[in-house]
Amino acid sequence: MAEQRIYSIKELAEMAGVSTRTLRYYDEIGLLVPKRMDNGYRVYDAEDVRALQHIMLLRKCRVPLSGIASALHEPGFEIGRMLSDHLNDLRRQRSKLDEAISMVQRALEGLEAFEAMDDKQRFEQLKRDSVDRFEEEYGEETRERYGDAAIDAANERMLGMSKEAWDAKEELEQRIKENLVKAMDTGDPASALSRMVAEMHAQWIRVHWGEAYTAEAHRKLAKGYLEDSRFVAYYDDACGKGATEFLCQIIQTNVS
Repeated sequence: MAEQRIYSIKELAEMAGVSTRTLRYYDEIGLLVPKRMDNGYRVYDAEDVRALQHIMLLRKCRVPLSGIASALHEPGFEIGRMLSDHLNDLRRQRSKLDEAISMVQRALEGLEAFEAMDDKQRFEQLKRDSVDRFEEEYGEETRERYGDAAIDAANERMLGMSKEAWDAKEELEQRIKENLVKAMDTGDPASALSRMVAEMHAQWIRVHWGEAYTAEAHRKLAKGYLEDSRFVAYYDDACGKGATEFLCQIIQTNVS
């Protein structure tokens, strides 16, 4: 059996078309760790060469180094499967980017008209935009879950709000997030802070639901948060990972 070929860091860098500095960095972060000779010099074998080929291909496809590092060390790593998963992620990102581009285009188209409005007209437009965004993103499932009459009534309440009431609603929403972060630090869904968050959240839901509010429906709504990635992202992005789950615990513990 022929002896396996090994490469110095300089030889591998020249063969792969990368710098020795890059290979040293990959070694430092544990991405591509070579063997060491007795004199301390780095040497790379055929397995390392193949791993570098995978790294370069994945980097060319803009896969983050952190994702490459964790994947390469997984048992049964398959580059084809990883590229397929990455392609699906890129398609999802493209879809979101297309939505954002469309939204910005619509905003630009309406900017001139918006600027020409007086303060009252602008406020009415902002309320309408808020209701339209809710319908676009959540309308189908909320209407299926709560019925058209309930959602229509909630939308009418939003559109009929005064500026003072609207601002108070927006401030309450922000206070819920701020205090949810503090309540998470306690780790106790029954703490005084958690009870306050539950009360504020109930108040916020009443603003939207009016007389249709019940504690049972509130608890059911909170459980629904965990089943919808958009709601999870809404609270987790604003308050930290696990925020949505902790808010659900708070509501189940304190709302009765």
